Amino acid sequence: MAQPVQLTAPNGVSYSQPTGLFINNEFVPAASGKTLTTVNPYDESIIATVSSAGPKDVDRAVAAARQAFASEWRGLTPSERGLLLLRLADLCDRDKEILATIDAWDNGKPYEQALGEDIAEVIAVFRYYGGWADKIHGSTIDTGDAKFAYTRHEPLGVCGQIIPWNYPVMMAAWKLGPALACGNTVVLKAAEQTPLSVLYLATLIKEAGFPAGVVNLLNGEGASAGAAIAGHPGVDKIAFTGSTNTGRVIMKAAAGNLKAITLETGGKSPLLVFDDANIDQAVKWSHVGIMSNMGQICTATSRIYVQETIYDTFVEKFKQYTIENSKVGSQFDPSVTHGPQISKAQRDRILSYVQSAKSEGAQLVLGDEPVSEKGYFVPPTIFKNTTREMSAVREEIFGPFVVIQSFSTQQDAINKANDTEYGLGAAVFTENITRAHRVAAAIQAGMVWINSSQDSHFAIPFGGYKQSGIGRELGEYALAAYTQVKAVHGKFSLPLEFNLGTWL
Repeated sequence: MAQPVQLTAPNGVSYSQPTGLFINNEFVPAASGKTLTTVNPYDESIIATVSSAGPKDVDRAVAAARQAFASEWRGLTPSERGLLLLRLADLCDRDKEILATIDAWDNGKPYEQALGEDIAEVIAVFRYYGGWADKIHGSTIDTGDAKFAYTRHEPLGVCGQIIPWNYPVMMAAWKLGPALACGNTVVLKAAEQTPLSVLYLATLIKEAGFPAGVVNLLNGEGASAGAAIAGHPGVDKIAFTGSTNTGRVIMKAAAGNLKAITLETGGKSPLLVFDDANIDQAVKWSHVGIMSNMGQICTATSRIYVQETIYDTFVEKFKQYTIENSKVGSQFDPSVTHGPQISKAQRDRILSYVQSAKSEGAQLVLGDEPVSEKGYFVPPTIFKNTTREMSAVREEIFGPFVVIQSFSTQQDAINKANDTEYGLGAAVFTENITRAHRVAAAIQAGMVWINSSQDSHFAIPFGGYKQSGIGRELGEYALAAYTQVKAVHGKFSLPLEFNLGTWL
C-alpha cells in the first residue's frame, strides 16, 4: 500500500494527501517504483512526491475496470448509479476548501477562482449527471404490425480518460460524470504536473460507495501511462483533452481496436468587436476571455478583431482595464487575480512568443516586464498591429497573451475569424441582434458567445470544429459519447395470410 502524507498548504489548510495509484479502490505504488514530484509554481518549492504509473499499472487498472464492468457495477440500477454520483457531489461540497486549496497550490490559479468557479462546477457536474443516470433510454420504432422494434442505449465498457493540467479536478468531473452515469467504468490519468487533487478525489469516490474497480485514477507521464491507455486493447473508448499534436498521437494509438474517441484539443479563438458594440462591456469580457486562469484556457479568446472605426479607442481602454484589474502574485493572496503559469517550460514558451512578435513587427502595448525572481510568472501581455502571418497570431500560446487587429466590414471580420486551423470558441460583440446571429452562424467554431466570453455552463455542449477536436462534452450531448445504440427487432410469428382484425 502507498501511504498518504500529511500536508499543510500556505493558506493553513491541512489534509491527508494520497500518494499512490488508485486501482480497485486501493492506493498502490507503481509497479516500477517510479515517482513524480509536484511543484508550487509560485515559489518553485516541492509540494509532494507521488507514484508514476507505467504500462503494467495501466494493465492492472484496465483489468480492475473490466472486472467491475462485468460484475457489480452492471448489477446496479441506473437510479443507484445516480445516487452514487449525488453522494460524490455532496462529498466534494463538504471538502470544497481542501479541493480548491490543492488545485491552487499545485496549479498556481488563485484560490478564490478555484473555490468559486472550478470546485463549484465539479459539484454541479456530478449532480447534473447524477440526475441523468436513470433517464438514459431508447425508443420504440413503428415499422408495421409484424414487428416490435426498439433501441437500447448501452454503456461502451471501459473508458480511458486523459485530462489536462489547467483545470485538474474540474476536467476529471467533466469526464467521469457522463461516463459513470451511462454505466461505464473508467481508467483516468491525471496530468503529471497536477495529480494531487485527482488523487484526493479518489478518496471521496471510495467514501461515496462506488464499487471497487469502477473508477481507477492514475498519475503518470503521457509518453508512458497515457500512451498505454490510448493503445490498450482492453479499453473501449478514449477521451482526451490537451494539445492538438498529442490528440493526433492518441488518435493513431486508438486505431488498434477502433476505440470510440472524443478529443478536445487546441484553440486560437477569435473575439470580434463591431463599432455598434457596448465598448465597455466588450473591453471587460475581452479581458476575461484571455486573462482568466492566466490565459491557460483552451477556448481563450486570444485573437481580438476590432472594427477600424473604434480600434484605437478599444486598444487604449483594454490596456487600462487590464492594468486596473490585474494583480500578479501568490495564488493564496485574496487580492491577486493573476497567479503564475503552470511550469518553467510553459513560462519560457510564452516569453518566446513575446520575442517573436517583436521581431516580426508587432507593437507591444502591455507586458514584457519582470514580475518576480522566483516563480513561473508572465504578466498580462498585449500586442497590437499584428498580421495573420505572425506566429503569435496563428499558433496557440496558452498564456495571458493577446493579439489585436482591425477589420473593416462584417465579411472581413468573419474571414479573419475563420482564418485558422482551429475552431473551438469565438465571441461576437454587437448591439445588432441580427448581425450577432448571422456572424455566429458564419464562424467555424463549436461555441460562439454573443456579448460575453468563456461563460460556459455544464448543461451546454462543449467542443470544437476542425483541428479543435471530435465530439462534445457536457450537457445531454456528452451522453452519446459514452453509450452505444443497440437495435432490437422483435418479429411476430404470424400466419402467412395475416389479417390484423382476425389476429386481434
